[in-house]
Amino acid sequence: MEKFVITVARETGSGGHNIAWKLSETMGIPYYDRDLLRKASEVSGIHERLFGAADELIGLREMLSAAEKVYTGGLLPPDSDDFTSTRNLFSFQAKIIRELAEAESCIILGRCANYLLAGHPNVLRLFIHAPLEARLARVASYSLAWSQREVARHIRVEDKRRAAYYHYYTGEEWRDTAGYDLSLDSEALGEDGCVELVRRFLPLFLEEL
Repeated sequence: MEKFVITVARETGSGGHNIAWKLSETMGIPYYDRDLLRKASEVSGIHERLFGAADELIGLREMLSAAEKVYTGGLLPPDSDDFTSTRNLFSFQAKIIRELAEAESCIILGRCANYLLAGHPNVLRLFIHAPLEARLARVASYSLAWSQREVARHIRVEDKRRAAYYHYYTGEEWRDTAGYDLSLDSEALGEDGCVELVRRFLPLFLEEL
């Protein structure tokens, strides 16, 4: 099969992280998540810690209202006062994502990769979702010390943060199906079912491009 990239966006508690990892294992191709921060740090010379903290540096209110921050592709020079700004940090991540898509087959989790690689050849853009009840149960299973109310709050806050982050850099809506090629219900299909469906669908999808 020719070179391809699968981007994975997911609702909190939908199992998207596990699905991305299982796709990587099944297809024998690299999987990138926080590895992108290390690569962006190496390219830019900016400490990896700043990339990791970038999301927290942006207030939720700011993300919800700052349409002027939409990604334009430009990188600022090291002598710029805004060289370590959240916008420039994102631009370095975007640079790495695009270079990976040119260089190899891989799985990329989150980081607006579906938006950044829209129109790029041989890219399958996935969105993983599930009913709220299923997501509540999943998060509760690995957060045993949390009350039901804390689990529900975590999902609500995290989904809102992801949606705001996506809008902040793209100007688009995170859950808008127009931004994805395939939307999968992980509760209906199961994690392994999602992996198998993608594995079977991918060759057909690439033929149609």
